[in-house]
Amino acid sequence: MTQRFDLTSGALCLDFVNTFEDRGRAQTESLHDFADLLVFAQEAELVGDRGVAALNRTSQDRPEEAARVLRRAIRLRDALYRLFTACTSDGKAPQADLDLVNQELAGAMGELRLEPQSGCCRWSWAHSDDPVRLLRPILYSAGELLTSGDLRRVRECDSPTCTWLFIDRSRNRSRRWCDMQTCGNRAKARRHYRRRKAPR
Repeated sequence: MTQRFDLTSGALCLDFVNTFEDRGRAQTESLHDFADLLVFAQEAELVGDRGVAALNRTSQDRPEEAARVLRRAIRLRDALYRLFTACTSDGKAPQADLDLVNQELAGAMGELRLEPQSGCCRWSWAHSDDPVRLLRPILYSAGELLTSGDLRRVRECDSPTCTWLFIDRSRNRSRRWCDMQTCGNRAKARRHYRRRKAPR
Protein backbone atom coordinates (compact mmCIF):
# COMPACT_ATOMS: atom_id res chain seq x y z
CA MET A 1 0.00 0.00 0.00
CA THR A 2 1.31 3.48 -0.88
CA GLN A 3 2.38 5.56 2.09
CA ARG A 4 0.43 8.81 2.34
CA PHE A 5 2.66 10.77 4.69
CA ASP A 6 6.33 11.67 4.29
CA LEU A 7 8.22 10.70 7.43
CA THR A 8 11.74 11.84 6.50
CA SER A 9 12.17 15.03 8.55
CA GLY A 10 14.36 13.34 11.16
CA ALA A 11 11.91 13.65 14.08
CA LEU A 12 8.36 12.44 14.68
CA CYS A 13 7.17 15.88 15.82
CA LEU A 14 8.47 17.49 12.59
CA ASP A 15 6.84 14.77 10.48
CA PHE A 16 3.61 15.73 12.23
CA VAL A 17 4.16 19.46 11.63
CA ASN A 18 4.73 18.64 7.96
CA THR A 19 1.20 17.28 7.54
CA PHE A 20 0.48 20.83 6.36
CA GLU A 21 2.85 21.22 3.42
CA ASP A 22 2.54 24.94 2.69
CA ARG A 23 0.81 27.20 5.18
CA GLY A 24 0.16 29.70 2.39
CA ARG A 25 -2.04 27.23 0.49
CA ALA A 26 -4.98 25.70 2.34
CA GLN A 27 -5.26 22.90 -0.23
CA THR A 28 -1.99 21.38 1.05
CA GLU A 29 -3.63 20.46 4.39
CA SER A 30 -3.46 16.68 4.95
CA LEU A 31 -5.50 16.30 8.14
CA HIS A 32 -9.12 16.74 7.06
CA ASP A 33 -10.70 14.34 9.53
CA PHE A 34 -9.86 11.93 12.34
CA ALA A 35 -9.32 9.11 9.82
CA ASP A 36 -6.41 11.10 8.32
CA LEU A 37 -4.88 11.54 11.78
CA LEU A 38 -5.22 7.81 12.32
CA VAL A 39 -3.46 7.06 9.01
CA PHE A 40 -0.58 9.32 10.05
CA ALA A 41 -0.37 7.58 13.42
CA GLN A 42 -0.34 4.14 11.81
CA GLU A 43 2.30 5.07 9.23
CA ALA A 44 4.45 6.66 11.95
CA GLU A 45 4.04 3.41 13.95
CA LEU A 46 2.38 5.17 16.88
CA VAL A 47 -0.36 2.56 16.90
CA GLY A 48 -0.65 -0.98 15.55
CA ASP A 49 -3.46 -2.67 13.66
CA ARG A 50 -5.37 -3.58 16.82
CA GLY A 51 -5.09 -0.04 18.11
CA VAL A 52 -6.29 1.35 14.78
CA ALA A 53 -9.32 -0.94 14.87
CA ALA A 54 -10.13 0.12 18.45
CA LEU A 55 -9.74 3.82 17.67
CA ASN A 56 -11.84 3.45 14.52
CA ARG A 57 -14.62 1.97 16.63
CA THR A 58 -14.24 4.77 19.17
CA SER A 59 -14.42 7.44 16.47
CA GLN A 60 -17.57 5.85 15.03
CA ASP A 61 -19.20 5.48 18.46
CA ARG A 62 -18.09 8.93 19.68
CA PRO A 63 -17.67 11.13 16.58
CA GLU A 64 -17.78 14.37 18.58
CA GLU A 65 -14.83 13.22 20.66
CA ALA A 66 -12.86 12.23 17.55
CA ALA A 67 -13.56 15.64 15.99
CA ARG A 68 -12.44 17.35 19.21
CA VAL A 69 -9.15 15.40 19.19
CA LEU A 70 -8.55 16.36 15.56
CA ARG A 71 -9.01 20.05 16.47
CA ARG A 72 -6.56 19.62 19.37
CA ALA A 73 -4.10 17.91 17.05
CA ILE A 74 -4.23 20.75 14.53
CA ARG A 75 -3.84 23.40 17.26
CA LEU A 76 -0.84 21.47 18.60
CA ARG A 77 0.67 21.06 15.13
CA ASP A 78 0.39 24.78 14.40
CA ALA A 79 1.82 25.73 17.80
CA LEU A 80 4.77 23.38 17.23
CA TYR A 81 5.42 24.92 13.81
CA ARG A 82 5.53 28.41 15.33
CA LEU A 83 7.69 27.22 18.24
CA PHE A 84 10.27 25.53 16.04
CA THR A 85 10.48 28.36 13.52
CA ALA A 86 10.75 30.99 16.28
CA CYS A 87 13.30 29.06 18.35
CA THR A 88 15.52 28.44 15.35
CA SER A 89 15.36 32.04 14.07
CA ASP A 90 15.57 34.30 17.14
CA GLY A 91 15.68 31.78 19.98
CA LYS A 92 12.51 33.11 21.61
CA ALA A 93 9.67 30.67 22.20
CA PRO A 94 6.24 32.32 21.76
CA GLN A 95 4.64 32.15 25.21
CA ALA A 96 1.11 31.33 24.01
CA ASP A 97 2.39 28.37 21.98
CA LEU A 98 4.61 27.20 24.82
CA ASP A 99 1.62 27.37 27.17
CA LEU A 100 -0.49 25.25 24.81
CA VAL A 101 2.24 22.62 24.43
CA ASN A 102 2.83 22.55 28.20
CA GLN A 103 -0.88 22.09 28.81
CA GLU A 104 -0.95 19.12 26.45
CA LEU A 105 2.30 17.76 27.93
CA ALA A 106 0.85 17.83 31.44
CA GLY A 107 -1.80 15.33 30.43
CA ALA A 108 0.46 13.24 28.21
CA MET A 109 3.35 12.69 30.62
CA GLY A 110 1.07 11.17 33.22
CA GLU A 111 0.51 8.31 30.75
CA LEU A 112 4.22 7.50 30.32
CA ARG A 113 5.25 4.13 31.74
CA LEU A 114 8.31 1.95 32.14
CA GLU A 115 7.73 -1.60 31.03
CA PRO A 116 10.09 -4.57 31.10
CA GLN A 117 12.09 -5.70 28.10
CA SER A 118 15.26 -7.66 27.49
CA GLY A 119 18.10 -5.84 29.22
CA CYS A 120 15.73 -4.05 31.62
CA CYS A 121 13.08 -1.54 30.62
CA ARG A 122 11.72 0.71 27.92
CA TRP A 123 9.42 3.70 27.77
CA SER A 124 5.85 3.00 26.81
CA TRP A 125 2.44 4.65 26.95
CA ALA A 126 -0.58 3.52 28.92
CA HIS A 127 -2.94 1.61 26.62
CA SER A 128 -6.25 3.31 26.06
CA ASP A 129 -9.01 3.70 23.50
CA ASP A 130 -8.95 7.46 24.09
CA PRO A 131 -8.18 9.07 20.70
CA VAL A 132 -5.98 11.70 22.36
CA ARG A 133 -3.39 8.96 22.92
CA LEU A 134 -2.20 9.61 19.35
CA LEU A 135 -0.77 12.97 20.45
CA ARG A 136 1.34 11.67 23.35
CA PRO A 137 4.39 10.40 21.42
CA ILE A 138 4.34 13.55 19.27
CA LEU A 139 4.47 15.72 22.39
CA TYR A 140 7.31 13.65 23.84
CA SER A 141 9.24 13.96 20.56
CA ALA A 142 8.70 17.74 20.52
CA GLY A 143 9.93 18.12 24.09
CA GLU A 144 13.01 16.06 23.33
CA LEU A 145 13.88 18.06 20.21
CA LEU A 146 13.15 21.49 21.72
CA THR A 147 15.58 20.76 24.56
CA SER A 148 18.32 19.05 22.54
CA GLY A 149 21.33 20.23 20.56
CA ASP A 150 19.57 19.09 17.40
CA LEU A 151 17.26 22.12 17.67
CA ARG A 152 20.08 24.17 16.09
CA ARG A 153 19.85 21.90 13.05
CA VAL A 154 16.12 22.38 12.42
CA ARG A 155 15.54 24.11 9.08
CA GLU A 156 12.57 25.18 7.00
CA CYS A 157 12.56 24.23 3.33
CA ASP A 158 13.85 27.04 1.09
CA SER A 159 11.09 26.51 -1.44
CA PRO A 160 8.60 29.42 -1.58
CA THR A 161 5.77 26.86 -1.77
CA CYS A 162 6.84 24.54 1.05
CA THR A 163 6.97 25.14 4.81
CA TRP A 164 8.26 21.70 5.78
CA LEU A 165 10.71 21.49 8.66
CA PHE A 166 13.58 19.02 8.85
CA ILE A 167 16.76 18.29 10.79
CA ASP A 168 19.80 19.17 8.71
CA ARG A 169 22.28 16.39 9.33
CA SER A 170 24.57 17.34 6.44
CA ARG A 171 28.22 17.66 7.39
CA ASN A 172 28.48 21.40 6.74
CA ARG A 173 24.83 22.19 7.63
CA SER A 174 24.09 23.42 4.12
CA ARG A 175 20.94 21.47 3.30
CA ARG A 176 18.30 23.81 1.84
CA TRP A 177 15.44 21.57 0.74
CA CYS A 178 13.12 19.21 2.56
CA ASP A 179 13.75 16.77 -0.31
CA MET A 180 16.11 17.22 -3.23
CA GLN A 181 13.89 15.05 -5.43
CA THR A 182 10.89 17.36 -5.04
CA CYS A 183 11.55 20.92 -3.86
CA GLY A 184 15.23 20.86 -4.81
CA ASN A 185 14.54 19.71 -8.37
CA ARG A 186 11.72 22.24 -8.77
CA ALA A 187 14.07 25.03 -7.68
CA LYS A 188 16.71 23.87 -10.15
CA ALA A 189 14.08 23.79 -12.91
CA ARG A 190 12.97 27.34 -12.05
CA ARG A 191 16.57 28.60 -12.17
CA HIS A 192 17.12 26.87 -15.51
CA TYR A 193 13.92 28.40 -16.92
CA ARG A 194 14.92 31.90 -15.75
CA ARG A 195 18.39 31.54 -17.32
CA ARG A 196 16.84 30.48 -20.66
CA LYS A 197 14.36 33.36 -20.59
CA ALA A 198 16.93 35.99 -19.63
CA PRO A 199 17.79 38.48 -22.42
CA ARG A 200 21.04 37.77 -24.22
